[in-house]
Amino acid sequence: MFNRNRRPVGPRRFGSSGPSKFGSNGSRFRQSSRGGGRYGNKFVSYDMVQRYIERASATKNTAVAEEEETRPFSVLTLQSRLKENIKARGYEKMTPIQDKAISQILENRDVIGIANTGTGKTGAFLIPIIERITKDSSYKALVIVPTRELAIQIRDELQHFSANMSIYSTVCIGKSSMYSQKQQLRRNPHVVIGTPGRLKDLIERKDLNLSMFRVVVLDEVDRMLDMGFVQDVRHIIGFLPPVRQSLFFSATVSAEINSLIQSFVRNPVSISVKTHETTSNIEQKVMRASGESAKIELLHSLLSKEEFGKVLVFGRTKRNVDKLTKALFEKGYKTASIHGDKPQANRQRAIQMFKQDEVKILVATDVAARGLDIANITHVINFDAPETFEDYVHRIGRTGRADKLGIAVTFV
Repeated sequence: MFNRNRRPVGPRRFGSSGPSKFGSNGSRFRQSSRGGGRYGNKFVSYDMVQRYIERASATKNTAVAEEEETRPFSVLTLQSRLKENIKARGYEKMTPIQDKAISQILENRDVIGIANTGTGKTGAFLIPIIERITKDSSYKALVIVPTRELAIQIRDELQHFSANMSIYSTVCIGKSSMYSQKQQLRRNPHVVIGTPGRLKDLIERKDLNLSMFRVVVLDEVDRMLDMGFVQDVRHIIGFLPPVRQSLFFSATVSAEINSLIQSFVRNPVSISVKTHETTSNIEQKVMRASGESAKIELLHSLLSKEEFGKVLVFGRTKRNVDKLTKALFEKGYKTASIHGDKPQANRQRAIQMFKQDEVKILVATDVAARGLDIANITHVINFDAPETFEDYVHRIGRTGRADKLGIAVTFV
């Protein structure tokens, strides 16, 4: 897997003597710059990235043995049209979190779901919400997510599941027309999906009234914590009716997230479905390059190879993404890019171009690490190494999907 000429690294595994450098939620820490690049990653060393790889490889070896047998969707008591839409999406058997959560949500229980991205949790909360709306047209749901891309992806999935069922939704996200969102909210949609900042703005402008919402979903809560959204989330929850159903999904549970849970749910059912299938089909490599220009030349040498078909390149900051995109353009590559400062229309256009193979290279910050489901990505390249193990797993999980092989390369 690794170039044998590179400096060998000893088996320094987690759980050895001495304090762990990784918190239970993958929290950041300042690492010696020895071996780390200066291009945005001063504290990420060669040894640290090797540990990410070792940890991901160790988990993937034990995950498959614990797969659970799940039931088909046909056993659920759902509206026939909803069942037809589920089948049309190609879904026959429920994932473990769907099998455990859907019936509990339909019984109006609060649910805490601890699950990785890619475990089917979107369907786990959307399917029962749609079923409840078909029985009561006044039923309203709020879904709060950390990123615009995830909001749009959930909206798209909702539209697939609810096709020809007269169920309406609105996406409320930043870098998009607030006027358009206000107009859509006036049509009284059944489901509102949004990011915390834009939802808060709409509430304060009195364009979004949450008093009639019967269920609230918080998805990717650990990511919301990382992005500093928790106080906004608490503020938004304060406008919801006290009697409501609350659904909570996160990949990890830190002390701060646990505090939010306690204020958020009532007598909840806890469901834990932690899988590591995102690393099971991924070959992981680390490559050295000293300085920005050397990293760009290394990237150029890789992208020029025929096997690098559809490549997602991660930079740590918006500025780095812009610089790298410009450098690749100057070398003749047709490249799209996304980061938090780009207008939402530009971000969606870049993603669509990448999905439809109009461009084969997408350069992105960690906004692309979660919530994006793009088929046939052959390689993920961490031009700037991620600073946490959780970020590493989410980034490389964009390749090696749907039982296909993928390759993840990290520069240090």
